[in-house]
Amino acid sequence: MAITKTGSARWQGGIKDGKGEVSTESGALSGLAYGFNTRFEGAPGTNPEELIGAAHAACFSMALSGQLEKAGVKDARIESSSAVTLEKQGDGFAITRVHLTARVSGQGDEAAIRQAAEAAKSGCPVSKVLNAELTMDLTVG
Repeated sequence: MAITKTGSARWQGGIKDGKGEVSTESGALSGLAYGFNTRFEGAPGTNPEELIGAAHAACFSMALSGQLEKAGVKDARIESSSAVTLEKQGDGFAITRVHLTARVSGQGDEAAIRQAAEAAKSGCPVSKVLNAELTMDLTVG
């Protein structure tokens, strides 16, 4: 079974003076502003890296809850974040590092919790995204 979810973006103008909006199929994000200033200058709005970070933290937390359940950990509470690092490389930029931070509490063995977290780190779908097939539909004009 395959599940496909969509996100969309609109952009108008140049790289530095342009403005964009990002939305999700569910409507959870609708017309959220992004641009050069939100990505590189700390202006209000979002940017692709923090959206990847939020998606990664959410995915990891769900995967970890499943792993903890399998390990017999009861009453699990998970708080996680994902720090996505964007660095200049040559004439462009690249995401060079993603660092997960998680706080887990629950009734269970600490070693089992640590093992579950390692399994979730490598097993959640967003962790695997860089190995995913990349396809594109392009419409010009």
